[in-house]
Amino acid sequence: MRTVISKDGTTIAFDQSGQGPALILVGGMFEQRALDTETAKLAALPLLGQYFTVFHYDRRGRGDSTDTLPFAVEREIEDIEALIDKAGGSAFLFGISSGAALAMEAARALGSKVKKLAMYEAPYNDDEAARQAWREFRKQLTELLAAGRNGDAVILFTTLVGMPEEHVEGFRQMPMFPMFEAIAPTIAYDAAALGEDASVPTERAARVTVPTLVMNGSESYPFMPGTAVALAKAMPNAQHRTLEGQTHEVAAEAIAPVLVEFFNK
Repeated sequence: MRTVISKDGTTIAFDQSGQGPALILVGGMFEQRALDTETAKLAALPLLGQYFTVFHYDRRGRGDSTDTLPFAVEREIEDIEALIDKAGGSAFLFGISSGAALAMEAARALGSKVKKLAMYEAPYNDDEAARQAWREFRKQLTELLAAGRNGDAVILFTTLVGMPEEHVEGFRQMPMFPMFEAIAPTIAYDAAALGEDASVPTERAARVTVPTLVMNGSESYPFMPGTAVALAKAMPNAQHRTLEGQTHEVAAEAIAPVLVEFFNK
């Protein structure tokens, strides 16, 4: 484990491996280095290490990283900038799920420090019912976190994304649940990155000028293809790609060669 200090004094913990240009992996909801996720598997994949110096970090408030309040999305962009500066001043970014939304905001804000951007399934959704559900989710999330009901905040999110009610109690008993509960306040950080109603931010996307690859999986949520296409069309220098057979939890082995191809062009 290595660390870097962000602009506001927050310590950001990261693992570094491989050699070559810097590639920073921006994880989504609950992602942290200690979890056995596809992002963690991607960070450890020898293929990436052959071409890039890979940075896999704990976003603030998670894992071995500290936190500093009050929160703003700008603080997480500063965390990414601190990692980029540590890497030598420029880097490729790959973000997954809500981490893709954060990576897009970082690419928009940091200019030439971000050489290229790859995004997998930023969960924006223009459907009016989904937008209303997101607004209600953010309201309830704020109330639960203010009351210290971290476990209920975790359940609120997992049911929003489709966990059946009959699975909730079993989920609470899983060994990983206390880890999720401990970092529940950071759910609000991902929510902030996605915006007030999580609609597709085409105006903001249009200000991302770096070469960008916007991806979705063919077996994921039904709204993801439309979202990916809308983002790619809005960006002046973007392309869209569907990864066949992949769900929202994209397999490391499936996406790694795509990233190598895109970043090495």
